[in-house]
Amino acid sequence: QVQLVESGGGLVQAGGSLRLSCAASGRTFSSYVMGWFRQAPGKEREFVGGIRWSGGITYYADSVKGRFTISRDNAKNTVALQMNSLKPEDTAVYYCAAVSRWGTPTRSDEYDYWGQGTQVTVSS
Repeated sequence: QVQLVESGGGLVQAGGSLRLSCAASGRTFSSYVMGWFRQAPGKEREFVGGIRWSGGITYYADSVKGRFTISRDNAKNTVALQMNSLKPEDTAVYYCAAVSRWGTPTRSDEYDYWGQGTQVTVSS
């Protein structure tokens, strides 16, 4: 059974940085895509970015491109989301997700496994 556990959320001032981590277990993830999503109160869950575990190819939503970076650590089976130049509109619960498939999925219904989420709050 795939398990995803996020950590690293918190409160930060606008312009600051946070690093989220997603610990993945239960499978060999070489054929997986790992995605990051976020959901603000009253809004739909939105795609932030993703990484193909094999090869490390990354892709991002336009709203975070140039500010957020996704990476993976094969030895630790973790995926990180480095968030820089944070804005108040980045405030949301951030989720890690996983799916075994090719391509670059960006819709939440394309992912099979989800973490519990971690809160990120950016103050102005």
